[in-house]
Amino acid sequence: MSSEATEERVLEAVAERRELVNGALDEEIPMQSPERLYEATRHLLLAGGKRLRPTVSLLTAEALADVEPLSVDYRSFPALDGTEIDMLAAATSIEVIQSFTLIHDDIMDDDDLRRGVPAVHKAYDTEMAILAGDTLYAKAFELLSETGADPANGIEAVRRLATTCTQICEGQALDVEFEHRTGVIPDEYLEMIELKTAVLYGAATATAAVLMDADDETVEALYRYGIDSGRAFQIQDDVLDLTVPSEKLGKQRGSDLVENKETLITLHARQQGVDVDGLVDADDVESVSEPEIEAAVSELDAAGSIDYAEAKARELTENAKDHLAVLPDNEARTLLSDLAEYLITRGY
Repeated sequence: MSSEATEERVLEAVAERRELVNGALDEEIPMQSPERLYEATRHLLLAGGKRLRPTVSLLTAEALADVEPLSVDYRSFPALDGTEIDMLAAATSIEVIQSFTLIHDDIMDDDDLRRGVPAVHKAYDTEMAILAGDTLYAKAFELLSETGADPANGIEAVRRLATTCTQICEGQALDVEFEHRTGVIPDEYLEMIELKTAVLYGAATATAAVLMDADDETVEALYRYGIDSGRAFQIQDDVLDLTVPSEKLGKQRGSDLVENKETLITLHARQQGVDVDGLVDADDVESVSEPEIEAAVSELDAAGSIDYAEAKARELTENAKDHLAVLPDNEARTLLSDLAEYLITRGY
C-alpha cells in the first residue's frame, strides 16, 4: 500500500475516533464553577488536536477483542475476562494527560501559541494555567478509575499512568538539563525522548491492554510498540523542523537550531565534527533568515546527520510493528501498524 493510501486510512480511523473522544471530553470535563478555572482547563481541549494517543488506546482494545473496528460501544467494551469496561473513559484519560503536559510545557518555554490559539498562560495567566494543568492531571485519574474494569486491573492501569507522569517529568527535566550541558550523546537523547514523549504512547497501549485483562507478555509487547513508535514520532519531528518549509510547518523552520535545542541530528553532527553552535547566528526565531537556515540544513545534510535520524526513526518504526505480532491478525492490528508508519511519513 502506498504511503498516501496508508495516511488516508490512518486519518480516517483517527477522525472517527476523534469525534468520540471530543464528545467524551466535553461530557467528562464540562463547564462548571469556578468558571474561569474550567474555561482555562477546557481551552486546549476545545482547540483541537489529532487525538492520536486515545486512538491508539481504542485500536489496541479492538485488536485484543478481535472485533471489527467501531463495531462495539466503547462505553461497554468486552474485555477478555468477560466483563464490560468503559474503554472510552480510559482513552480519554490519556488525552487529558497529554493536554496537562502541553499546558505546563508552554509555561516553561513561555510559548505564545498552541494548536493555533494562545497558550493557556497567555489567554489567562500563569497562575490559572498551572491550576488548569493540575485539574486535568487529577481528572485523568478520575476517568481511569471509573472504567468498571476488574479492580486489580484498574489499580494496575492507574499505577502505570502515574508512573508515566513521573517519567514525563523526568524527561522534561533532562531536556532542560541538555540545554545547559555539553557532551550529550545520542543514547542519552533517545532516553530523554522516551521519557518525555514516548511513554505516553506506551501508556496508551499498555493501560488499554491491562484493562482488557491481557497477559503480561502481551502488555509488555504493546507497551514496546508505543515506546518505539513514540520515539520514532519525536525523531521525525526533529527532521521535519529542518526539512519542511515554514509556511507548511506552522512555525519558523529550524527553530530548534535557533533555540539551541539538542536533537538526534545535532548530536550526530557534533560527532562528525560539525560546529553546530556556529550554524546559526540569530538570537531568536524572529530574526533568523531563510538562507541562514538553508545553509545550516545543507551542512547537516552533508554530514549525514539528517539521514542518520531518518534511518533511526525507520528502525524504531519497524521494531514497533514487529511488537504487534502478539495481537490477532485483524483490521485493528493493521491500523495500529499503519499508524506507526504514519507517524514517520506524515506530511504537512
